[in-house]
Amino acid sequence: MNDVRELLGRAAEGAGQPGVSTEAVYARAGRVRRGRRVAVSGAALAVVAAGALALPGFTAGQGVEQTQVAAAPEKSGPRDRAERLTALLPDGVGSVEQVSLAVLIKNATPEQAKETYVGPLDGQYSVRRDGGVGFLTLGYMPRAQVVRKLAGTDPDDDLCVARGKEPPRSECVREELPDGRILTIWRDAMDYGDGGTPQWGPELTARLVLKDGSLLAARASTGYEGSRSQGPLLKSTPLDREQLRTLLLRPELVPAEQSGQKK
Repeated sequence: MNDVRELLGRAAEGAGQPGVSTEAVYARAGRVRRGRRVAVSGAALAVVAAGALALPGFTAGQGVEQTQVAAAPEKSGPRDRAERLTALLPDGVGSVEQVSLAVLIKNATPEQAKETYVGPLDGQYSVRRDGGVGFLTLGYMPRAQVVRKLAGTDPDDDLCVARGKEPPRSECVREELPDGRILTIWRDAMDYGDGGTPQWGPELTARLVLKDGSLLAARASTGYEGSRSQGPLLKSTPLDREQLRTLLLRPELVPAEQSGQKK
């Protein structure tokens, strides 16, 4: 199994099987990664996924998602979520818009590209800055789904320690926070030489294990190149390491009933 690709996998029960999943968006690179990651590390990251309920579709022309957030009490569309996320980001990050990578990359139809979300700001966002286009993805998974996905693997395992034949994660830093949460951030050059498209640029990946065993993950990508590229790669990741850390620790990214454990 792989780590980055699984951040966007589906954890919904009874949500149906869409024709094109976001997992398929990264299938080619994922096949390479799956051959290099051992099951324990892959399973530990596979649980970082979006959602619990299927939501309405997308505007296929631009890949902009038309949804409501399952965890939010009020109705919330993609523009509102993008605005709320932008309010949490530092100045100068760029223009943020919620999108569907399945639509952008795989030309999926609105029905095929349905996503499922649990966290208030879960989703896939494009970040436009200085002529380039990168992406920021967020995904929360509650404890019950983590237990099913891990199948006995400890979510607290140190992801910075290579096991078996798995390659070490670059610039990996594991941080045990005073309140019991565990935050791990690493860099991935995304240079696997598989020759397919899209070809992803470098990125930062983060995973936060909450005290109750639920998970929050983020991926800050410089973008992708290929026939359906949205523009040149960003010169640097949408958020740097410290900015990504700050974002992952924000209570606004988890359901209201979980935010108390972050204080």
